[in-house]
Amino acid sequence: MKKNSQTSNANRNSLVILGGGESGVGAAILGKQKGYDVFVSDKGKIKGKYKKVLINNEIDWEELQHTEAKILMADVVVKSPGIPDTVPLVVQLKRKGILVISEIEFAAQFTNAALVGITGSNGKTTTALLTHHLLKDELNVGLAGNIGDSFALQVAEAKFDNYVLELSSFQLDGIIDFKPHIAVITNLSEDHLDRYEYQYEKYIASKFRITKNQTASDYLIYDADDIEIEKYLKTHPVQATLLPFSLTKKIKKGVCLDDNNIKLTINNETFIMPIQNIVLQGKHNVKNAMAAATVANLLKIRKATIRESLSDFQGVEHRLERVLKIQNVQYINDSKATNVNAVFYALDSMNSPTVWIVGGVDKGNDYADLLPLVHEKVRAIICLGAGNEKIKNVFNGTVEVLTEAQSMQEAVKMAYMLAEKGDNVLLSPACASFDLFENYEDRGRQFKNAVRKL
Repeated sequence: MKKNSQTSNANRNSLVILGGGESGVGAAILGKQKGYDVFVSDKGKIKGKYKKVLINNEIDWEELQHTEAKILMADVVVKSPGIPDTVPLVVQLKRKGILVISEIEFAAQFTNAALVGITGSNGKTTTALLTHHLLKDELNVGLAGNIGDSFALQVAEAKFDNYVLELSSFQLDGIIDFKPHIAVITNLSEDHLDRYEYQYEKYIASKFRITKNQTASDYLIYDADDIEIEKYLKTHPVQATLLPFSLTKKIKKGVCLDDNNIKLTINNETFIMPIQNIVLQGKHNVKNAMAAATVANLLKIRKATIRESLSDFQGVEHRLERVLKIQNVQYINDSKATNVNAVFYALDSMNSPTVWIVGGVDKGNDYADLLPLVHEKVRAIICLGAGNEKIKNVFNGTVEVLTEAQSMQEAVKMAYMLAEKGDNVLLSPACASFDLFENYEDRGRQFKNAVRKL
């Protein structure tokens, strides 16, 4: 266990966990293992599979309420990333001086593994999965954060020497001492502004918390083509060694394009791979490959392994996932595109006229950036969800058909009627999913099921 951590177990016997989901239950298991008196509290209903884990591990829990008297007696609180800091109970805890942290912060103090932290507005899931794919043949490496089993559960049970962590801004808001040896910021665009008082600057600062505790012996890999990242680094210097990647600039230390090759240069060593050998196509995926290859190079993965892994990676469910081709119309599931920038990448990669299914819970989106691509590539728009008025106001008159659907099945049937041979039908919502669906995975699966029923 690491020493001198502000979140260490010294004199901290009572651990309260707010939220009984994947991260919360993982933190509960790790907390019990480390000698804490653990209590899990969820204002909603805890899923049956998690209840079973809590009962089997004899961990105290409650659902459909927060017993404030018990919670306010905690020594340390691990908060689900889905709970905003503005919730009255969290405000009360902080006012009392009770430490409120994320599961990532809590788990990190109990491992000496090398940590790779990956954040950004888009591409972080693909980059995290691709990075893990590049490392797994040569290193004992876990994959956690927003993916798979929780980081805390893996620290408790799996004992990896390295971890690749996909990190949201919400998780980073709850860190104090967390320090990845290698940090990656894939890109920045307006997202989750409803959690940041609709101030983009606060969201950007949250992402850069990943560099908060890094030193000169650590690394920050970042997109040098991203204006906001470059701007932030000029005004907020970081301690980590900088390794940029770019599609447009020539870079002496980092990664760039050189005659349609990825060219990675670190410590006077060069790695070169033709971009046509990367299985994931599209400019955004070239950047994801650049970031992942840089991590692999820093962790001493053999060049042959990096090349082979970049050429056989299978991609991510719900991210530009080709579902079926029906009557020469390609149906594509991009449910994970929950902001405008992700949709920009999706539409930019469409090479045929497209019927676009969009909508959900708006997070402060500015759709105007999509107008040129919509004008060029989109045949029809089907609005699905709560944020339709804003979408209709922006795109009305830009496409031949703009209509609404009340369910995924209805949206897919409409798309089937509107699409012509050679077209694409693209689910790329630009919004959160919580109005009609449990999460973006549920939305993507409903789309795929509706397509298969055609």
